[in-house]
Amino acid sequence: MLSHRVKRRYLAVKAESKEPIQGKEVLDAVWNALTQLFGEYGASQSELTFIHDYKQKGYFILRCSRRALPKVKASVASIREICEKPVTIHVLRVSGTLKALRKKTASAELT
Repeated sequence: MLSHRVKRRYLAVKAESKEPIQGKEVLDAVWNALTQLFGEYGASQSELTFIHDYKQKGYFILRCSRRALPKVKASVASIREICEKPVTIHVLRVSGTLKALRKKTASAELT
């Protein structure tokens, strides 16, 4: 039986807060928001994964399935606090490959 490979999207996500935020905290917050908005089944379809943390530039890279991209973006927009710290999270860029995303974010100087 033929199976299709999963197409993925990479998101550059910026978390703005007065206190430092870890990448795992961002991933947990997005996962919790996905679960609250779309349930366990919807969250599991996203295949959400943490890729890298650019602390000096203040953004994180997450990976999700292409079909779940609108759900993940909606979940990111709904986050207002992480670990009881007020925070604002924005999706800066989306790309189909990690290499292209890093190139786009480096050229835009997202600091």
